[in-house]
Amino acid sequence: MSIRIGINPITWSNDDDPRLGGDTTLDTILRETRQAGFAGTELGGTFPRQPRVLGPILAGHRLALVSGWYDGRLLDAEVEAEFDAVLPHLTLLRDLGARVVVYADTSRGRHDGIFRPVSQRPRLDDADWPAYGRKITALADRMAGFGVRMAFHHHMGTIVETDHEIDELMAHSGESVGLLFDTGHCVYAKGDPAALLARHIGRVNHVHCKDVRRPALERAWAEDMSFMGAVLDGIFTVPGDGSVDYPPLLTRLREAGYDGWLVVEAEQDPAKAHPLTYATMGYSNLKRMAEAAGFTVAS
Repeated sequence: MSIRIGINPITWSNDDDPRLGGDTTLDTILRETRQAGFAGTELGGTFPRQPRVLGPILAGHRLALVSGWYDGRLLDAEVEAEFDAVLPHLTLLRDLGARVVVYADTSRGRHDGIFRPVSQRPRLDDADWPAYGRKITALADRMAGFGVRMAFHHHMGTIVETDHEIDELMAHSGESVGLLFDTGHCVYAKGDPAALLARHIGRVNHVHCKDVRRPALERAWAEDMSFMGAVLDGIFTVPGDGSVDYPPLLTRLREAGYDGWLVVEAEQDPAKAHPLTYATMGYSNLKRMAEAAGFTVAS
């Protein structure tokens, strides 16, 4: 089974907090992405959003477009309005060959919320899940019909954060709602990555490999830090540099026939975690572990 390894440019520049590498140029990001060994990149804030502009830039660096994050608002929006809002983003992804869109429902304040204690996040009641499941399925159906599948991103500070909430989302939505499996967010939310993957392996269509430094995780829990506070404290790192046990997860993905991207996504302070050094480390570690799990890593 062949897979490709990509990276999110948050290693170099954090869109949520421009103090973290906000002055890093796109050329530096893409040149070092390729230098580290990656075959593709997700979108970042410095990327042009016109296919005819971005396509040649990526081609010049011999990189594919993997996917791109979208701040969804479906909880408080109608399906048609949400699809219309995301359509330019989907068009960019489709036209440049990306198969999935990273969709997180950030309704009710993610951007403000990432600077507040993580306990102060929006939540759905158990009775709300059936109706939400119908809406998210309808939106995912529209996306699939357009040519880009939804990869729903469970994320700290949003309505889908915990393993239980992921279970509810999967139980009440249709097959068109794919799951972005993110190891770091699962661990931060006190979940069990291996058990979560085992339950929902058939829905996983995108993977973010975000490792977790256990001492920083313990502090984040104890102090009810904000998401960005935990990032600045060094909670995340590249695969193989933290506490996540990747080999059994990668073996499970290979056994299930996963053929999407494995994406290194580890937001850190680039002044403390030199981007090219950590990108190279992340690629080398993930490639080694993926090959040991039986994957062939395509360049």
